[in-house]
Order: sequence, then C-alpha cells, then structure tokens
Amino acid sequence: MKTGFSETPAPFVSASQTARFDTENWAESNMFCPNCGCSTVARYPANRPVADFYCGQCGDQYELKSQSSAFGRKVADGAYFTKIERLASDTSPNLILLQYSREHRRVENLTVVPRYFFVPQAIERRPPLRSTARRAGWVGSNILLDRIPLSGRIAVVQSGLVRDRREILDEWNRLRFIEERHGEARGWLLEVMRCVQMIGRSDFALADVYRFERELSANFPRNNNVRPKIRQQLQVLRDGGYLEFLGNGRYRLC
Repeated sequence: MKTGFSETPAPFVSASQTARFDTENWAESNMFCPNCGCSTVARYPANRPVADFYCGQCGDQYELKSQSSAFGRKVADGAYFTKIERLASDTSPNLILLQYSREHRRVENLTVVPRYFFVPQAIERRPPLRSTARRAGWVGSNILLDRIPLSGRIAVVQSGLVRDRREILDEWNRLRFIEERHGEARGWLLEVMRCVQMIGRSDFALADVYRFERELSANFPRNNNVRPKIRQQLQVLRDGGYLEFLGNGRYRLC
C-alpha cells in the first residue's frame, strides 16, 4: 500500500473536488478489504446512496469519509432515514476515515470501522434543512465517533506509516462475534464495551462497570434491570475472547 496520491493532476479547480478526486482514486488503487483480505475494492457509480466502494470477493461495502484535519467526535453523513433503515436491515457499509495532507498529497491517517459497530445510538439526526434551502426539509445525519468503542476503530495508516496487513485482519476478525448480536442486544454490547474502555485500565472490577449504571439506564430506558444486563454483556465479551474473567468479579482486556 502506498500513501501518496496519484501524480495525475485532478481536472478541477475547486479544492474540495480535487480532494475528492485524489482520495477516491487512492482508495480504489490502494485500499484492500479488511473483511476478507481481498487486495482491492471497487468503486460504485457516483451518487449511490450510503456506500462508495465494495469488495468483489465478499460483497462487503465501504463508505469513504475524507478530510485534511483530524476527525473529531462526529462526522457528517447522508440522509438520516436511509441510514437508520440500513442499520435495521444490517446492510450498513463499513466506514473508511481518511485524513490526508494537502501539502504532501498523501494519506496521513486511515481508520476502518466495521459495519456492525453502527447502531442507532451512534447516529445523530440533524435538523431538517430550512424552507429556503434547495433541498428543503431534507434530514441529514452525523456519525458519533465517540459512541464507537476504540477497539472498533482499526488503524490502517498511522502518521503516514502503513500497518502490517496481517495485524489489521487479525483485529477485524477478533471482533466478528459482535456481528452475531442484532438490534438492541448489539447496542447493549457496544455500550458496555465503551464503558469498559472509559475505565482506562486493562484490569478492572465489575463495580467499575456498575458506575455507568445511570448512563446505561438513560440510553436504554425500557430496561429496568441494568446490573444483570451489564453482567450478561461482560459474559458475551468473555465468550467472544474480548475479556478474560479473573474470578471474584474481576476482568482483564485480552
């Protein structure tokens, strides 16, 4: 994988159009499929809702978001209702977050997020466009990156350096057990993963996770048994190889 953009000049004057040309061409020429390891991904025709690329081998889809600055806590996305509909059908694309350098015309950082990390809690509904807008009433969305556990943000390029492909595939495969959960069950699992992440230690106690009880109760108001639900999710994470149970209510991140 090369990090530099093609030397072929973009046929645009606009900086945004040039960046889109460079990053999409780069992804088509350099990006591989972390789901199956296929060495290339193909580009969809322009203006396809939600997805930009797909893998010809396993069929997984990818949405590309690129910008010159570091990504913050949220990323602007497409139509809200289209996004939620695809989440419900479990056909949401994987996400590619590409940060590039205009000066050096290269990829600086690139992260991929598996599609099963996207649940309704990670999608924010934006206000409808005003009546004076060209698409009046259209409702967009934001992807809330801070609602996605760090383990679900897999680095491919870091500070201009490309990581070993085998490490990336191993990280991706390690998380596949999450795909077996659906709907609210997946939402619970990811929220508990995020809470474990916020503890900030590899070794932690059940009591540390219980400190997030109020927040989890607010996120899942229909559930009146939050503590048993926390214990259930920790067991799923243990069975999936994400956690090790040490006994006496203590766990360790694997």
